[in-house]
Amino acid sequence: MSPAARLPWIRRLLAGGVALVAAVAVAACGADAVAPLPVQPPAESRPSPTPSAIPAPSASPSRPPPSSGRPIAAPPAPTTARGTPHRPTATSTGPTTSCQGAVRYDLPLAETELELLRSLCFATGAVLRIQGIGPGLVTVDRPELVSQHYEAGVVDIRFVRPGTVDVTIPQQDREHIITVVVR
Repeated sequence: MSPAARLPWIRRLLAGGVALVAAVAVAACGADAVAPLPVQPPAESRPSPTPSAIPAPSASPSRPPPSSGRPIAAPPAPTTARGTPHRPTATSTGPTTSCQGAVRYDLPLAETELELLRSLCFATGAVLRIQGIGPGLVTVDRPELVSQHYEAGVVDIRFVRPGTVDVTIPQQDREHIITVVVR
């Protein structure tokens, strides 16, 4: 076989080898590459249960015993028409017990009762997306802690530094203030 005839064969062999290496790398990472559920702390910060702390399986026929020590994954979040995850709005009037991470929190004004939403807590980098409001209407009391952007009826407020920010949203002849704690 001439060197010119061997070149396509060598290219196919090299491409197959690269695909095999990529497939093995993905398969090796697949089992533990899942992030913990949002309601659970990461596995590194959770204390490992001692044998005496593990409850004994019950003989109740209504519940089958767990098959492994890992929690069952929650179903995927519903998506909107644009393919972005929909975050439920808060309905509690009391203070939150824990901060959310660096997430995007959607606040559709047409579907949200702002009287019930008094405070939020996020990590630095989170975005509060207020949907259905005009330009220049949403204000913050500490502009040095945020980066604010308006486009097509949507205000995105990215929290870039830790601190406390009061977000003022006018609606129905009233001004609603949401206190956002950024950690």
